[in-house]
Amino acid sequence: MKRLLIVAHAPSPNTLRLREAAERGARHPDVEDVEVTVKPPLEAGPEDVHACDAILLGTTENLGTMSGALKDFFDRSYYPVLEDKQGLPCALYVRAGHDGTGTRRAVESIVTGLRWKWAQDPLILRGEWQDAFADRVEELGLYLAAGLDGGIL
Repeated sequence: MKRLLIVAHAPSPNTLRLREAAERGARHPDVEDVEVTVKPPLEAGPEDVHACDAILLGTTENLGTMSGALKDFFDRSYYPVLEDKQGLPCALYVRAGHDGTGTRRAVESIVTGLRWKWAQDPLILRGEWQDAFADRVEELGLYLAAGLDGGIL
């Protein structure tokens, strides 16, 4: 059984919809052999990263960078997983009120240092809320879970 970890900051009803959409996609009935764990960044830690086979990160754009909660997750997890989890497939979605480039750059810098591999380019959800954002995040969750299930990731 493969394990997908979703670590996503959800401080608002809409960002909670995104995290729920990621989980819904990852738990699609066609995905049979993937266990999904969903945690807010302040509750996730290196033990969760050690136990997973892929990770989906979700964050809001806060003052041009990732949420403090996701930064805290990285601060606590970076060195404990650095050597053991190189090559970990990962993906990212950003709920950006503006352009999301600073947030993307900040997370990409950390992921590069960890030597994780991108399963897909980061998904930036820009501007005013759109219901289609949840659909796109659900597809991302399904993509990662199906990739693990099929042995592609």
